[in-house]
Amino acid sequence: MLDQVRIILVGTTHSGNIGSAARAMKTMGLKHLYLVDPQVEIDGKSIALAAGAADVLKNVVICDTLEQAISDCGLVVGTSARSRTHSWPMLEPRECGEKIMQEAPKYPVALVFGREAHGLSNEELQMCHFHVCIPANPEYSSLNLAAAVQTLCYETRVAWLNLEKHPEAETEYPLSDQLELFYQHLETTLRETGFIIPQHPGVVMTKLRRLFNRARPETTELNILRGILTSVQRSSQEQGAKQDAAPDDEPQK
Repeated sequence: MLDQVRIILVGTTHSGNIGSAARAMKTMGLKHLYLVDPQVEIDGKSIALAAGAADVLKNVVICDTLEQAISDCGLVVGTSARSRTHSWPMLEPRECGEKIMQEAPKYPVALVFGREAHGLSNEELQMCHFHVCIPANPEYSSLNLAAAVQTLCYETRVAWLNLEKHPEAETEYPLSDQLELFYQHLETTLRETGFIIPQHPGVVMTKLRRLFNRARPETTELNILRGILTSVQRSSQEQGAKQDAAPDDEPQK
C-alpha cells in the first residue's frame, strides 16, 4: 500500500530540499516523488542530500500543474496552516497517516507540500480533500520542507504498520479529476439557472467546494448528484423550449 502513496512538492525553489525530501521518503518506505512546476533542477546538491535515495530522484515525475499530478488520485491531502477565514476539513498528522492507509488500497493517494516561502495557493488548497497541519511550536513554527515531509511520511508508515489492527470497511470515493468534473457541472448548472450571476460570482463555488470536500461524497453519491444536475438542466431546457414555442397574443381588432 505504501506504493500507492505519492509525495508532491509544488514550486520547490531549493534543489537541496528535493534531495532531502527523497531521503525522508525512502527511510519510511515511500518512493513516488512528484515535482509540480519546480523552480530548480535536480542537481549534484540534490543527489548529495538524497544520501542513498538517488533512485527516488531518478524516477521523479515532473508536472506543470497540481491538477495533472493528482488527476488519478482518490485522496489528496495538502499541508497548510490552520485558517480562521476558511474552515477546510483538517487532519492531525496521526489522523492523516491513518486516512491515507485506509484509502491507499483503492487508488493512488497524495500528500502535497507547498513552496518553501509561502506554501500552497488558495486554488491549490481547494483541490485537496483535507488539509493537514503539523502542530509545531507556535513560538517557532518555521518547519523545513524536508522535515515536514519526514514527519508525515513517518505517520504514514506508522499507520501502515498498525493497519492490521484497524481494519476498515471498503468505501469507493471518486478520483480527483472526477470531482473536478462534478464542480464544473455544478457551476454550469448554477449559471444556467441564474443562481450564480456572471457579473457577481462571489465566493459561491469556493464555499460549495468546501462543503462537498467536507462531506466527502462517495462515488455512487457523486453519480446521484450529477444525475440531479443533469435533470435540472434538462428541465430548464424543456421549460425554455415551451416558452419559445408558445404563440404570441392575438392582435387586437
